[in-house]
Parts: sequence; structure tokens; C-alpha cells
Amino acid sequence: MASIDDLDLDADHLREECGVFGIFGHPEAAAITALGLHALQHRGQEACGIVTFDGARYNSERRLGLVGDTFSKRDVIERLPGAQAIGHTRYSTTGETILRNVQPLFAELAGGGFAVAHNGNLTNGLTLRRDLIRKGAICQSTSDSEVILHLVARSSREKFIDRFIDALFQMEGAYAFVGLTNHMLVGARDPLGIRPLVLGELDGCYILASETCALDIIGARFVRDIENGEVVVITKEGIESIKPFPRVPARPCIFEYIYFARPDSIVHGRSVYDVRKRFGAQLAAESGIDADVVVPVPDSGVPAAIGFAQAAGLPYELGIIRNHYVGRTFIQPTQSIRELGVRMKHSANRAVIEGRRIVLIDDSIVRGTTSVKIVQMMRDAGAKEVHFRISSPPITHPDYYGIDTPDRTNLLAARMSLEEMRAYMGADSLAFLSVQGVYKACGFEQRDPLRPQFTDHCFTGDYPTFLTDVSGEGAKQQLSLLAEAS
Repeated sequence: MASIDDLDLDADHLREECGVFGIFGHPEAAAITALGLHALQHRGQEACGIVTFDGARYNSERRLGLVGDTFSKRDVIERLPGAQAIGHTRYSTTGETILRNVQPLFAELAGGGFAVAHNGNLTNGLTLRRDLIRKGAICQSTSDSEVILHLVARSSREKFIDRFIDALFQMEGAYAFVGLTNHMLVGARDPLGIRPLVLGELDGCYILASETCALDIIGARFVRDIENGEVVVITKEGIESIKPFPRVPARPCIFEYIYFARPDSIVHGRSVYDVRKRFGAQLAAESGIDADVVVPVPDSGVPAAIGFAQAAGLPYELGIIRNHYVGRTFIQPTQSIRELGVRMKHSANRAVIEGRRIVLIDDSIVRGTTSVKIVQMMRDAGAKEVHFRISSPPITHPDYYGIDTPDRTNLLAARMSLEEMRAYMGADSLAFLSVQGVYKACGFEQRDPLRPQFTDHCFTGDYPTFLTDVSGEGAKQQLSLLAEAS
């Protein structure tokens, strides 16, 4: 019998990363940051925070829950004075969801305060943390993001930005940082550009954000992507670009296009919406099927389903209706009543489904438990045939760069063949987009095996960096001795 989590169509998707935002020199910095975080809410729904600097002191509000639950209140914004601000919306990949892990994190250093927000995951974060604690550091959180505060504090370099870069050189993995000091807003992107970061401008003030949709919501102008391995320093004098790392080709995360980024964002010059439609069209070319109607799994499967339907010459219909006004499913006393709770969030549109051959389009399959329920939902609504099509390749390897994937034994595609997966789901047929198809849809002739254009290890097992914590001593470390009520 499925658990209540299995009945939520969102429960078996990859969990989001985090969203970061920063603005320098605007009199309404906190309010603008709150709006920016609202646009980035899809990147993390567990916690959020804003830190501002008013010229004399830092002001911080960090809360569990959604951005709108806290930062839509006037009194909260009024407690965040200052023309400089950074913000963070969080989904935890390292560390528990407790208040002491909520970002931005803050520390008082010899030269003043330093607040930092981080999207990504350090693959040597636990190892660095262990070494820092051995040398006397006191860690207050269980987040790998706290490491940068200690590394900056311990650097022997004189200028802050040199200390910040010194810290970056000790890190492995994926990161997009925004940081705030007494005099500057600083941003940094990892040498491969795995995690995204963009530069914008509003009323002459520079902005750093995870996605362009955060600029659109406040009417800001998109300036450019922060380059892989680039550090930007924003002060009253303007903006300075520093490129301390050896130049290598960028290798951004392919999942920004498949799932994470909002469809209205532009990522590395490509419209996310257009790329997802091309995924669907390529999927139709690779695994088209004789059917009556194309149905998306809402909401992430919608653009690919449109592309599939257009390429296949089939009608596109909303065969699954999502209720956007329902939060967490009520806790019900019996299993039979729990199973009815799924209909509060998603229900089959029988008028579209009954008696028809359905092509279901989803963006990915992780554990596969939800896919079983989706197929059964179509059967219960009277579908004649159910053909499942996935607009990404099979996920066969876990992620260590900020995406919450299960270990490999819990990834359906890692332990089952295509036919076994089809039988497990109860579909009439099952097909995934090929790895080469992903690259073709993104405008490349093929994947370069020597220098892959994307970070795609979840499909290929080709990890782009060292994974020190996975095999090293850091993997065995207990993160915290303190149990804290959430």
C-alpha cells in the first residue's frame, strides 16, 4: 500500500536547489529582495531569509516556511532597513531544516560583518568542516555553507576580496554565492558554472540573482550571466569583474532546463520554455506512438507535452487537473481516506481520458512510485492505452551538487531495465529522451565525451569534479550532536 507521500504527484520529483538574490544601493532593498525571492520560491520552499546593511549594522530575518508567509508583512520589511540586501530561499541538501541552518548566514570578522547565501553543494564541505573544527572552529549550523565564513575569517590575506577568493580556491563542487559586507555586494560562481547566477540592474543599482525571472518580477534589466569561475564585486564605485581561476569551458547543470528553472527564465541565453518544448519534439521524433491525445503531468511536463504534440501532430489536452489552492494534504485517520486525498491536489479529466489512447509526458522519473499512481489514475478514468514518455534520460546516478536525489539503490532506472520499469508502472509502453537527444534539443550536434557541454552525471555517471566527501572521512562524520526541534 502506498504511503501518503506517494500519492502526491510532486513527491517523486527531484527536489529543488536554492535561490539567491542580492541588491546594492537601493533604498527599498529589503522589499525588492523579498519580491525577488518570491520569484525564486520554486527553488526552495523550506525556509527563507534576508539580511540588510543600513550603514551601521546588519539586520536579519530568517524563518522556516514560504517567502510570502514572512516577507509580505510590512512590519517585517520595516525591521530590515538599509540600501544593501541579500536573500535566500532554501531547500536543504546538506544539513537539517532547522532555523540555525536558514540563510543568509552571518559572521563578524576582523574587518566587519559578512553575510552569505549559497546555492549548490560543496563536495568537500564535510571534509573542510572536519578540518576547521580540529583547528578550533566553532560551527553553529549543520550547513556546508558555513564553511566559507570560517575560511574567509582564517585567511591570511589582507583585503576582504582576496580572502574570499582564497576561500573559493579551497572548495570543490558547485556554488553560486552572494555575499554582503560593510562596503560591497559580492557574487561568485564555481569554475564550471554548475549553479546559475545572473547580473541585473534596476534604477542604476546592480542585482545578483539565481534566475532572470527574479529580475522580471521587479522590472529590472538583465545585464548578463555571471561567467563560470567569475567573482564580481559591486560597490558605490561600480562593478568589478575578477577571474581568478584558470579558464575552462562552462559545464552548467542540465537540470536547469529539464526541471529546476522557471519556464519564463533565460538560462545561458536559452529560453527554458523553448528548450523544454524542443525536448518534447525530440522525444516525439525518437519514440512517437500511435495515440489519440497527449497529456502532460502538471506542471513541469507541460512545455515538453506541447512540443511532443506539435511534432507528433496529436491534440494536446489537460487530462490531469491540478488544484493550485490546496496546501499539504490533510492527515487522515485511515489509509482508504488518505488515498482519496490525492484528488484534492490532482484529478483525472475523464472527458479527455475515457476511451482514448493516452501519451503521458513527464520531465523525469526518480523512484517511480508516483508514476505508478499516475498510470493508475489514467486507467481509472477509462484510458484505453497509457503510453508514458519522459522528456529526459533515465536517472541512474545520484547528485552531489545541490540536487536532492536518492542513493543509487533507490533510483528506479539504476535497478530496473526499461521493460521492468514499464511493467512496474503498468504502462502499455515507456520511453525516455536519449542523452544525445538532450544535447540536440539544446542546439548541439552531439555530446562531447571529452568535454561535455553540460553537467549530466545523473544520466551518464560522468561527475565533473572530485567527490571528496563521498569516499573520504567526511562522509562518516556526524553533522551535529545537538538535536533541535524543527
